[in-house]
Amino acid sequence: MERYFKRKTQPEILEPSPKSPKNNESSSKQTCVDSMEINSETLQYDPGLCTPILSYHPNVRDQVRRAYLQNKPCQPKTHAFPYTNFGTKPRRFNPAWFTQFPNWLEYSTSQDAAYCLCCYLFKPDIGDQSGGDTFVGVGFKNWKCKKKLEIHVGRPNSSHNSAWRNCEALLNQKQHIETVISKQTDQDRIDYRTRLGASVGVSRILLQQGLPFRGHDESENSLNQGNFLEILRWLRHSNEGIKAVTLENAPENLKLTSPDIQNDISSSISYEIISAITSDINDSLFSILVDESRDKSSKEQMAIVLRFVDKGHVIERFVGIEHVVDTKASSLKLAIDDFFSRHGLSISKLHGQGYDGVSNMQALVAVAKKNSEIGDLFTMVSSVVNIVVASSKRRDILREKHTHVVLEALENNELSSGQGFGDHKRFIAGIAKEGSRYCECNELGQYMQRMRESGWESLFDEVSSFCDKNRIKIPSMDDSFTSGERPNRKAHPITNVHRYRVDLFTDVIDKQLTELNDRFTEKNTKLLLCVACLSPINSFFAFDKEKLMRLAQFYPSDFSEHDLELLKEQLENYIWDMTSNSEFVDLKGISDLAQKMVGTKKDHTYPLVYLLLTLALILPVATASVERVFSAMNIVKNTLRNRMGDLWMNDCLVAYIEKDIFNSIEDEAIMQWFQNMKTRRGQLF
Repeated sequence: MERYFKRKTQPEILEPSPKSPKNNESSSKQTCVDSMEINSETLQYDPGLCTPILSYHPNVRDQVRRAYLQNKPCQPKTHAFPYTNFGTKPRRFNPAWFTQFPNWLEYSTSQDAAYCLCCYLFKPDIGDQSGGDTFVGVGFKNWKCKKKLEIHVGRPNSSHNSAWRNCEALLNQKQHIETVISKQTDQDRIDYRTRLGASVGVSRILLQQGLPFRGHDESENSLNQGNFLEILRWLRHSNEGIKAVTLENAPENLKLTSPDIQNDISSSISYEIISAITSDINDSLFSILVDESRDKSSKEQMAIVLRFVDKGHVIERFVGIEHVVDTKASSLKLAIDDFFSRHGLSISKLHGQGYDGVSNMQALVAVAKKNSEIGDLFTMVSSVVNIVVASSKRRDILREKHTHVVLEALENNELSSGQGFGDHKRFIAGIAKEGSRYCECNELGQYMQRMRESGWESLFDEVSSFCDKNRIKIPSMDDSFTSGERPNRKAHPITNVHRYRVDLFTDVIDKQLTELNDRFTEKNTKLLLCVACLSPINSFFAFDKEKLMRLAQFYPSDFSEHDLELLKEQLENYIWDMTSNSEFVDLKGISDLAQKMVGTKKDHTYPLVYLLLTLALILPVATASVERVFSAMNIVKNTLRNRMGDLWMNDCLVAYIEKDIFNSIEDEAIMQWFQNMKTRRGQLF
């Protein structure tokens, strides 16, 4: 046969046809797709950027189609659709069309055009029938002519309806050839459901605990076949029904224990969790928190956390981790845009973005290290720590001496048993609570300014006390300063107090204040000061109507001119109502205020004021949520599991971190999604 047919290479098979229904511009942006494996997470769900379906290998086209159908049409209902001039009248896409055509109509935010999902997946190449390439390639943009959408649907035998019937047939596994050939009895379906339920149950345990699924040797003679198989074997011993249909009692080609099955189950769980999160957000405003870190295989991973308000409660949800080649702004933007289009989130509802929330505090430390003597101090301390940690004997000696110091301090009443780590945790919790007031940046600057002006004496007394306890000689502050180096004849002599107070203490604080002012612009500072006026502390002492009106003006897309007039009236009634209502006394922050307003239905009485509270609460502040993701990443993808793929790690992390949502998801929903991912040999019904 080789004499008569030339074998095509892999790039030739995957290269899109020049007559592809999709435009060449969008097709050129796509990378080649593996001929046998398709990762649904890497598919482009913006219809204006999708790879033409015919450019995929024939063996995986149905898998791609099924992924798109399961994800449902891309319908960003809350998107701010742009206007286009048709003659003298500006027109735009009408989101009400999504309700009229819910099963196939899609909208591309990148192309500002409408598309047809089923025609993209199954439209035959029959020329200009049913709109030609309008709803598949270039996109429909004639917003003044809605009738063309109905014309596109056409009669029962139209190209569109034929494509839609093919979509329904693809999702109906009872009509598949594999299902018809392998006729299964009712008992076979019951056994398959039991077997799949057992695999889902085992996956639940491992995902919730962040444990590996597979073992080094999973052969029948192995004494440790891995967590998945070992837990399944234990489960069989306690349940005769499961024992009768799993492992050696299951068909050889339908054991549901292979790595591919485990990946599909985990992917189904991750999808259901993220669907529940996006359902909770619905049409609410939200912000995004993003940070980057390297995993155990030295790959740059970008964690995404969504922050939104639900019934007055501030909620932060981890929704995924994306591998990025670099940390440039353009790369992060592309990854975020792809994530939004994949999960049907609208950019218009995004009202805040936070990147690397802890960098502000790290920057202040970095500024302090620029001083040569302080930098040397950090280097010296780091060296001491490395020397102590390198030896277990040194660590034991240090612990023993520290224990004696603590006991002596307790006996002398210099240290109470309530101090230490417990107080530290309460201090951190207090900082986190204060963070909800959004005043920490301004307060930090004011605190540093006060410390610069009057903090030297208290700091010097504290340092002197420490030196006395540890028998460290303190130089006289009135003596001339000597550095120990060769003196410079031209240098003006200075005292020790000038050296330590002016050249070190004041100089470092001045540099940190400059860094703080550079990072927080005047506009940001005004925004924070306006937000502080929402605080209910001390009977709404910080309330300022003018500043709150100015706060609303920061969000012109949410407050029209008419809304601003209504807000002015609502604020007058609001402050009188709040200060005269005993239920709003002793509130600790705007989060408590928002919850109390929802509980007393005041959010309906003052909707614009509650909108201000919501906008303030979703401001992306520095929180530990994103950092916890990286801590969990080091647990899930550790040194022994450093070859874990990006999709597998993402699915494991979503289930491991969002346990409360995971626990609320029924096994039936997971099994249904798993069943529809591919054509399965087993049948649930």
